[in-house]
Amino acid sequence: MRLDKLLSHTGYGTRKEVKKLLKQGAVTVNGVTIKEAKTQVDVKKDVVNVQNERIHYEPYIYLMLNKPKGVISATEDEFQKTVIDLLSPEHQRFEPFPVGRLDKDTEGLLLLTNDGQFSHSLMSPRKHVAKTYEAIVTGKVTQEDKELLENGVKLDDGYVTKPAELTIINALDVSTIRLTITEGKYHQVKRMFAAIGKKVLELKRTHIANLALDEALKLGEYRPLTDEEWTRLFEC
Repeated sequence: MRLDKLLSHTGYGTRKEVKKLLKQGAVTVNGVTIKEAKTQVDVKKDVVNVQNERIHYEPYIYLMLNKPKGVISATEDEFQKTVIDLLSPEHQRFEPFPVGRLDKDTEGLLLLTNDGQFSHSLMSPRKHVAKTYEAIVTGKVTQEDKELLENGVKLDDGYVTKPAELTIINALDVSTIRLTITEGKYHQVKRMFAAIGKKVLELKRTHIANLALDEALKLGEYRPLTDEEWTRLFEC
């Protein structure tokens, strides 16, 4: 990897700012001062220091975001705010992307990474990774509704969903439920409830597989996954 690219990716500024550091003699590779931006370094073997502080290169990042409403699950958009816009420049420079998606009006757990294998391991339809949502829906959700959803319902395009797991938290004129599904069709949760004559008013994703949303994260906040969280997810 080029030295200027490595320094830029590890938070030492733009290419222009990095070149200034190099000209100042602030960068060493294996103890030798290097001023050429195009110098190639081996990120696994070479010891790179900036102003006597060793830098550590991480090729991949894994972030947990508490997605707010009004933000789209995309990397860029000319008119709408994206989940990438919520990240600091430090993390944006890794060019992460959302793992799957949440609708614009849905909040909760969303993962972001630049690791395509990690994303595929969670989102591939063949993996059947569980996603859990909490929702507020119109009408009283009944035991009959629970049985319908847990056996699979026919959506508006004729597709029959795989069995889901439904917990009725409360059943009033407006009900609160928890739903776990193992697939990710377009607007699936909303369409599943529409199939039984109900409308989703509020929707929040709380879990992906065995990973729970960190409730300490306020809407719009994020943090890196811990090593333990990453390991459990990658083994899904």
